[in-house]
Amino acid sequence: MSLSNNTNFHPSTFLLLGIPGMEAIHPWLSVPFCLVYLSALLGNVSILFIIRTDSNLHEPMYFFLCMLSVAELTISTTAMPKILSIFWFHDRKIYFEACLVQVFLIHSLCSMASGFILAMAFDRYVAICNPLRHSTILTHKVISNWGLAIVFRGALLFSPQPFMLRWLPYCRTNVIPHTYCEFMALIKLACSETRIYRIYSLTAAFLTGGLDFILILCSYVVILYTVFRLPSKAARLKTLGTCGSHVCVILVAYTPAFFSFLAHRFGHQVAPHIHIFVANVYLLVPPVVNPMIYGIRTKRIRERFLQVLTFHKF
Repeated sequence: MSLSNNTNFHPSTFLLLGIPGMEAIHPWLSVPFCLVYLSALLGNVSILFIIRTDSNLHEPMYFFLCMLSVAELTISTTAMPKILSIFWFHDRKIYFEACLVQVFLIHSLCSMASGFILAMAFDRYVAICNPLRHSTILTHKVISNWGLAIVFRGALLFSPQPFMLRWLPYCRTNVIPHTYCEFMALIKLACSETRIYRIYSLTAAFLTGGLDFILILCSYVVILYTVFRLPSKAARLKTLGTCGSHVCVILVAYTPAFFSFLAHRFGHQVAPHIHIFVANVYLLVPPVVNPMIYGIRTKRIRERFLQVLTFHKF
């Protein structure tokens, strides 16, 4: 549906196409998408319940993991209901205001998730490089303040997005070739100069995911330097093993994120359906994989999860 230059600059609704070029298999795609979402709900709710009820898990790493689970659950719930309605019922219409809310929530929550992964990296840094002061550095107050700072950063940096998008005129089309509303996807529909908006998007992305990733790399450089100074191979392997789960979370979160980011801005040769599919992987896979990583690798969480499933008394 195209909009002529004589129509309102702000369409009342947008149309989400889903995954372009794969419309014929949308009903089939809905099956894995739905299963992934249900698995994410079960996994993250289980993580939150287990950590909440087990005092032995009341440690900084697991508090940050809870914050990450809440952020990822909210991201999935923000995007998935609309995606499934597109796949199941061909309900592509989304109101302009709802689209702006979705843009803000997805981008701000993704930055929060990145911040919580950085906080988990700092926990590993302190635990390995300064273990005797771990409990005095990462107190409950520090953890709470850090969590609030991460939430505030995400909300502050991305709160201008809905207003910026509302000011833009949309006189080309109201069709979004995506499964959800995304800042750069809407920018491409505008019929005015958007250079400042693109610079803002790059800056906000760098100040969140980019800067977080650089700090995570720096923390692991120091961690590796400390680990390889340990006297025995067994001690080195044991210490590195405590970082295994977090390294997996980093790879799962940042690999599709960087691909999606680069493809949006520089990958003009990337097929649209590949880019959209990876963008969905970025939103939907980490929430289901992260609980599995910590559930499998953390003995205490694994045991408590089995107790919940078998209704054993704690």
